[in-house]
Amino acid sequence: MQVFDHLPTAAHDKVKSLLTLYPINLKVVKKRKTKHGDFRKSSSGQSQITINENDNPYRFLITLLHELAHHVAYLDCGFNIRPHGKEWKRSFLQLSAPFLVNEIFPQPLLTVFAQHLKNPKASSDTDQILGLALKPYDPPTDKKAIFEISRGSLFQLDDNRVFRKGEKRRKRFICREIETNRDYLFQPNAEVKLIEE
Repeated sequence: MQVFDHLPTAAHDKVKSLLTLYPINLKVVKKRKTKHGDFRKSSSGQSQITINENDNPYRFLITLLHELAHHVAYLDCGFNIRPHGKEWKRSFLQLSAPFLVNEIFPQPLLTVFAQHLKNPKASSDTDQILGLALKPYDPPTDKKAIFEISRGSLFQLDDNRVFRKGEKRRKRFICREIETNRDYLFQPNAEVKLIEE
């Protein structure tokens, strides 16, 4: 199965056991800009998980466990539950617990992921600490996280829109799109291309 090419080797047996216990259609797909994975239940009753192929092995595993937790929560509690409610959080923790070992995760990441599981967010990207802990395992890039660039700096998104970084409001940064003069909120660890002025 293609999924094992993207996982930490030490996690293979545990993942095989989970996928035997909870059979599901699992697809590895090209990179999407807005998400690392998703879970869907089709009208035919089949459930499916998709995960981005380009994610580092640790993010891939965390995403798989996150999405599989949706499947398990719905199997256990039905579809009238909140997608990231207490049932999902409980399933995510139970599925992830056997993977919280040094053989699978490097120690710094293991500690951060264990902390994340105490009250997981709807996306690993909204947990800035987890996002930063995963970043060193990503392939090298010329992009920087929003929090790493100076206020007033210009940056560009993949769609070529250009923004100027503004001030931080609570957890996110207000950035003004140059062409439209409209403000947008960016997560601190959103990756962008810095434009040298």
